[in-house]
Amino acid sequence: MGFLSQDAAALVALKGRDNTKPFLKAVASFKELQNLQRVPLKYRSLVRHARKTTFILQENAYRVINNHPHKNLIKLYGWLYSTSANESTKGYDENFCRSGADIIIEDANGFFSSNPSSLIKLTSSKHKKLR
Repeated sequence: MGFLSQDAAALVALKGRDNTKPFLKAVASFKELQNLQRVPLKYRSLVRHARKTTFILQENAYRVINNHPHKNLIKLYGWLYSTSANESTKGYDENFCRSGADIIIEDANGFFSSNPSSLIKLTSSKHKKLR
């Protein structure tokens, strides 16, 4: 469950979040990620085939959405900022989520809280799992 937008300021205001904390960019394909950020050759297969994993590349965070209901929405925009659908530092609240969204995309599973994605920092020489 999460919010998607190309307007970082709107997400900051909605969530009550520190505006210095960057959002991750969700893309619908590895090719689109390569248009935004060069992925070191030795990590391309890892990034291309990862599921529910966020990668930090040169201080920017990205996630390739391979098979999720909102992939088609992301394709329309090229990329979207992505963040959890809760107020900053608070747990999931379906009422907050519904009231903060302009468009709601809900699949057969309905709304639910899930574990955060894995987080891996990539550099040209090494990678480090942060979460």
